[in-house]
This record gives sequence, structure tokens and C-alpha cells, in this order.
Amino acid sequence: MKVAILGSGSWGTAISLILNDNNCDVAMWSKFEEEAEQVRKTRKTPFLKDVIIPDEITVTSDADEAIEGAKAAIIAVPSYAIRDTAALFAKKLDVGGVVICMSKGIEKDTSSLFTPILKDTFGKDARIAALSGPTHAEEVSRKMPTACVAASEDISVAMSVQNLLMNDYFRVYTTTDVIGVELGAALKNVIAIGAGICAGLGVGDNTKAMLITRGLAEIAELCVKMGGHKETLAGLAGLGDLLVTCMSVHSRNRSAGIYIGEGLSAQEAMKKVGAVVEGYYAAAAAKDLSEKMNADMPICLETYKVLYEGKSPKAAMLDLMSRSRRSEQTSGAEIWVI
Repeated sequence: MKVAILGSGSWGTAISLILNDNNCDVAMWSKFEEEAEQVRKTRKTPFLKDVIIPDEITVTSDADEAIEGAKAAIIAVPSYAIRDTAALFAKKLDVGGVVICMSKGIEKDTSSLFTPILKDTFGKDARIAALSGPTHAEEVSRKMPTACVAASEDISVAMSVQNLLMNDYFRVYTTTDVIGVELGAALKNVIAIGAGICAGLGVGDNTKAMLITRGLAEIAELCVKMGGHKETLAGLAGLGDLLVTCMSVHSRNRSAGIYIGEGLSAQEAMKKVGAVVEGYYAAAAAKDLSEKMNADMPICLETYKVLYEGKSPKAAMLDLMSRSRRSEQTSGAEIWVI
């Protein structure tokens, strides 16, 4: 079975390695011919420096070559490129092919999740799924045991993704809660920037644990108001992805937050990271969605103010700690009941 990987960054490369191990015919597409040519010649990528890309994996910048004959297309591009990438390949994918979105974020100008964009582009009858969870490409590419969730409104589509990707080091669960999975994937990046800011400020583990826990409550509250299930946020696409993104040395969002906590501006921090920091864009979307859905999301809002309004991280922390008294079970904080 041929699978087209649309995006040749760290995640696109890691997923191509999984599919190659699963005996698929893999074609990895890069938007840039110079990048594709370099990978073809060296069988290496600057995004995963210790990885050798097997010769069996086709690397191309030719959209037709990448998608021809493919029964599945996996989208692994930054959030700003989702719509254009989908438009480029929408009419090229075989009828009945599965579209799997592995990108994590929210569209900048519309605050839209990615699945609605893909439905609009590929058609309402398209077989679309979202994949998320604690999946740092650096570790997946080294075959470290990893688990994630495939989400689709049609459970048979989610199960087809499970069958395609699952092996002895990459485990895939299924769900029909697409909203919960996509929101968890996007907004954990905002909380991870906040966690990084905490680390940069030099605060302790108590503070970080507080931020992660209450951040999860905020995501859960918005999730329910948008039609998702709060239980999803207690799983791999919620708590699992949030923990790894807030704590891992591989996290770009956490790294950007650390630099901000140490005194750099948001723009300086992102430049120093040297790669897309999805939480920056997701913070603006979180503010927009919280206002539209009347969801109480103070951590996301204060992170937005630090990123976009130049608010001092210390002032943001003080304002969070000085909020009015309340019960823990008055909002999405009550994520699940045992």
C-alpha cells in the first residue's frame, strides 16, 4: 500500500519511518526541491540529525509523484500551511483514500480546527482522521515505545488508521471525539509555553504542577463547550500530550517559554528556537475561542498577554495567583469522575 507523507519535517520523517517498517510504499513530499534533493543525496534531514532515511522511502517535491497511487495521505505540515497543502492535493488523492492529519494547532486567522478545513477542501464525504498524543518525533524515530490516538467521526476510519500505523513500538488507540483530540493537540502548546516561562523564571515543581493541572482544566472546559468530551482530555491526546510538551527537552513551545521567562521577548524567543512555535499562534486562537464560547481560560489569556502585549511574566503570574476564590469543581477542572 502506498502512503504519501505531506511534509518532510521531523514528524513527517518519523512517521515515514514507521510506515516503512510496516512494509508500506512511502513517498515523502517536501514543498522545497532544494530540501528534497539534499535529503535524497544524504538520506539525512536537519530535523532529525541522527536518523538515516532508508533508500526505500521516496523523497520528492513533485506533488503528482508523491500522491499518485496513494491510498492514504498524511498531513504533517505547520498550521499555517494546512489549507494550502490540502488544496494542492485534494483532487489528486484516489477516491476512497484516507486523509490523516498529524499537524497540531489551530488556523491563525480563522481559529478553526484542522478537520473542518480538510472536510471543506477534500469534500464532505472524505475519509478524514486526526492523530495526536505524546509523540515527539525525536523519540519515535528511535523506536521508543509510544502511544497515540486516531480520531474520526467514522470509527471505521479511525480503525483503518490504527491498522496502518500500529506496530510493536507505536501503539494507536481510537476515538470518535475529533474535537477533544484536536483541541488537546493545539492548546497544550499554549500551556507548554507557560510551563517554559515558569522554568525560565526559576519557580519550583509546585508551580509547574499547578500550571499543568489548571491548564488541562481550561482545555477541558472549552472542549465541552465546543461539543467534545472532557474524558478525552484525561487520555493520551490531552493529559499525555500536555505532560510531554510541558516537560520535554524536545518541546519547542517549552523552550520558547524558557527564553521568555529568562527575559527575551516573544519574537526573540521564537527566533532563538529556530523553528515554528505553534503555541504562539494557538494562544491567539485560544483567546478568540474562549471569548466566543464564554469559557474561563485565565492561563491561556495571561500567556496571550505575555506573547502579544508584552506583559511581564512575573506580572502575569501574580495576576493568576490573585484571582478571586473559587471551588475546584466549578468548571472544566472536574475532568473525570472515578
